[in-house]
Amino acid sequence: MKDIQKEFLENRDKNKDIWRMFRIVAEFTEAFDELYDLGPAVAIFGSARAKEGDFYYEKAYELGKAFVKSGYAIITGGGPGIMEAANKGAFESGGVSVGLNIELPHEQHLNPYVNVPLNFKYFFARKVSFVKYAVGFVVMPGGYGTLDELFESLVLIQTKKIGQFPVVLFGREFWLEVIDFLKFLAKREYIDKKDVELVKVSDSIEEVVDYIRRCTFPITNSKH
Repeated sequence: MKDIQKEFLENRDKNKDIWRMFRIVAEFTEAFDELYDLGPAVAIFGSARAKEGDFYYEKAYELGKAFVKSGYAIITGGGPGIMEAANKGAFESGGVSVGLNIELPHEQHLNPYVNVPLNFKYFFARKVSFVKYAVGFVVMPGGYGTLDELFESLVLIQTKKIGQFPVVLFGREFWLEVIDFLKFLAKREYIDKKDVELVKVSDSIEEVVDYIRRCTFPITNSKH
């Protein structure tokens, strides 16, 4: 067993981990510097596979516009689908449209409606930037990536690593079974009943914007 460990240590590229550390620091430094004076912003998550004209694509577009008109910047993952729609709504309304792009095996390109672009190699650095610079999350229908972002935010709230943070699930029909699953977890006592209430479900753009405003703070003289 010791010989195996010794061989592993000898063959490991020590410089690789050191340079990875510098890359991670560089990603955080660039994001923190670029977004330092962003102002109040809402992160909108959702499927990259939604097409223009799809119901939730159009709703994300309307949400982007509505939030900008209410004084918020928009942050997305910078890719296609729901992300593109939200950035498009913000961009066409003259607002700040942030895209936190991620390098993927099937390369994801920034959509053309981002006016504050950032590129990440590491998911964790990207997710820190979402949480640090958004005052609320709106989660549209999506797949694994969307669910990852949703549940990480809920864990941070549940464990009080961040303060109370508004998380809205847009699309009651889509999210109903997820809410039922959360209730199932509460029934099994794997989470508390109050943990189910960490999310709000809505089908109304006006209700979502009003809820985020009331959970954060009133904005009277926004620069966005």
